[in-house]
Amino acid sequence: MADSVSLINAPVLVLNQNYQPLNICNARRAFVLMGHGKAETVLSGRGNVRSATQTFLVPSVIRLYYMVKRPFIRRRLSRQGVFYRDRFTCQYCGNVTRELTLDHIKPRFREGVHDWHNVVSACIPCNHRKAGRTPMEADMRLRRLPTAPRPNPYYLFHHRHLLDEWRQFIPWVE
Repeated sequence: MADSVSLINAPVLVLNQNYQPLNICNARRAFVLMGHGKAETVLSGRGNVRSATQTFLVPSVIRLYYMVKRPFIRRRLSRQGVFYRDRFTCQYCGNVTRELTLDHIKPRFREGVHDWHNVVSACIPCNHRKAGRTPMEADMRLRRLPTAPRPNPYYLFHHRHLLDEWRQFIPWVE
């Protein structure tokens, strides 16, 4: 059995009233939500945490008693977001690597904008070869035209470790 310090920091999946995944919090936050009457335990069984007078089962999944509306928000441009969108692949030579740089298709000093449609992943040699030119001027071809990711309320789960017991509540995992 794990000690209570690690159990109180264990990840807990938070579901909306309609059982859609909302977030991941720690067990301490889950106990606060349940103690204030805002959530209920859906799955537990990781172990027990003891207080001075009681023993509590540590939840793995909780559900809120009320509905939280989640707006579809545009994803902010970030290095990590571009690399995941491009699948850690250089968009010029096709090399798959973790050592990538961001490349502006139309260079910024030529009024190129810093947005999803003008930024791609490039390996260091390709970025140096292209330099301050457009791909056409550098005689380089893009493998794919860049696009902004579609709004997705579940994006915060895509690159996180998901526990096996959560799989039944997460619709895109096979």
